[in-house]
Amino acid sequence: MTEAEGPLHRAMSLLRVLASHSRKGVALSQLTASSGLPHPTVHRLLNQLIDERLVYRNPDTRRYSLGTLAFELGVAAAQQFDIRGTCRPVLTRLAMETGDTAYLVVRSGDEAVCIDRQEGHAPIRVMTLEVGSRRLLGVGAGGLAILSAMQKTECAAYVDSYHERLEAENKLPKTILLKSIADAQSNGFSLIKNRITLGTTAIGCHIRDSLGNPIAAVSIAAINERLDAHNTRLASGEVVAAAKAIEDSLRSFGSRTSLKL
Repeated sequence: MTEAEGPLHRAMSLLRVLASHSRKGVALSQLTASSGLPHPTVHRLLNQLIDERLVYRNPDTRRYSLGTLAFELGVAAAQQFDIRGTCRPVLTRLAMETGDTAYLVVRSGDEAVCIDRQEGHAPIRVMTLEVGSRRLLGVGAGGLAILSAMQKTECAAYVDSYHERLEAENKLPKTILLKSIADAQSNGFSLIKNRITLGTTAIGCHIRDSLGNPIAAVSIAAINERLDAHNTRLASGEVVAAAKAIEDSLRSFGSRTSLKL
C-alpha cells in the first residue's frame, strides 16, 4: 500500500487489518506497520472512519477495532451472501469424524478469511484461527491449499510479490513456501506442522467453483500427537472428501442464487 493510492484503498487496508484483530483491537503503531502507510495518514483515516462508525477506539486501551456500522453492513450482506449455513453440516461432520477443529476459509484477494469454525470432541482442541480473521495465502493450511491450486503463473506471481513479507512477518522462507506448494500439488492436500503454533499440525484442501477457480478451502488443526503419519493419512482423506462435498454444496447453492464467489 502506498500513499499514491486512493483514499478508499488506504481506508480499506486499515479495515482489513482491523478485521484480522477484531477481538483484541489493534494499536496505532501496529496499524501503521501493517498497512505501510505514514503515521499521519493512518491517524487521519482512522478519525474519518470513526466518524462513520466503521471504526471504534477503546478509550481505556487506545486500541482500534471495527465499529458498529461494519457489523450492520455485515449483517445486511450476510442475508444474501452467507454460505455458512450451506457448508456447516459438512464442516460439523468433519469435526465430529476427526475429533479436531475444522475450519472453512474463503479467498479474498491475496488473503484467506475464516468464515466458520467447528470444534470436534478431542480432549485437547486447537484454536489457531478466529472467525473473521485473515491471513496471507500460504500461511495457514487453508490458504496454502488455495495457493497451491491457483494457476501456475498466478501462483508464481503471488510468491514473487509476497515472499519477502511472508518471511519477515510469518518466518516463512521462500524455499519452504515453494516446497509446501509443490507437496500440496503432489498430494492433493496441504500439510503444515509447527508453522503457526508450535506443537500443531494442520491439513487443508481447496474448493473450486464451477469454472475451476480455487475460491475456498476446508482444513483441520490438531496437536502433533493426534496427527502422526498414520492418522494424517486417514485425516487427509476425510478433509479431501469434505472439500468435495462442500464444493458440490456451493455449486448447488450458487445455482439457486446470484452468489458470485
